[in-house]
Amino acid sequence: MANSGSGDSMTVRIVRVLETFSADRTVQTAAQIGRRAGLASSTAHRIVDDLVDAGLLERDDEHRVRLGLRLWELALRGSRALRLRQAALPHMELVQTRVREHTQLAVLEQEEALFLERLSHPEAGANITRVAGRLPLHASSSGLVLLAFASHELRERVLAAPLRRLAPETVTDAAALRRLLAEVRRSGYVVAAGSIEQVSTGVAVPIRDAGEVVAALSVVLPRGADPEVAIAALRSAARGIEAVLASGR
Repeated sequence: MANSGSGDSMTVRIVRVLETFSADRTVQTAAQIGRRAGLASSTAHRIVDDLVDAGLLERDDEHRVRLGLRLWELALRGSRALRLRQAALPHMELVQTRVREHTQLAVLEQEEALFLERLSHPEAGANITRVAGRLPLHASSSGLVLLAFASHELRERVLAAPLRRLAPETVTDAAALRRLLAEVRRSGYVVAAGSIEQVSTGVAVPIRDAGEVVAALSVVLPRGADPEVAIAALRSAARGIEAVLASGR
């Protein structure tokens, strides 16, 4: 791919364009995309036009653009995330019938917890998680499980970096976090009260495929709720998901 004057390849510039979209920003003009991606206006318009022609972006009658269905189609082809989500959904539904709050599935992606699916009861409590949304590994219950079973190198990078406080009870001390991660590996689950929101408690367990932790299954409970039922339901669901994954190998 040809480089720009800044040295960025065309691939890098396309990724920067696509990354300007978020759950809260689904429609933009080409000029807005250019500013947010740090691209010259002419470059942004040219890339947007090319992506629209390819179906990766779509343009409406007001010349604003959004992510295209073609991008979604390509992302799902042969996707590990799709396979995992399909294996997990029936078991997530079983958890949801018992817990009746929020049940969610997350994977490790670029040192964050990326959420692939969420089921919620209409009367469930607070939860900031969104499908295709991300949370820091050290703060969310899913992230803590993923971090606990991640490679030693990744854990050390996270522990060495500044740990952002999302709520008063977010663990931001590296030594305390190291002890917590060791306990997660020992017990096989985590209960994180008030780590993301003071009114909620996250409970999460690992999901393994061929012995490797590939995802975290979690529920979000009201603060003060007994987590034992949720832990039992999550562990049972994790075993079921692992059996489905094993049968498909």
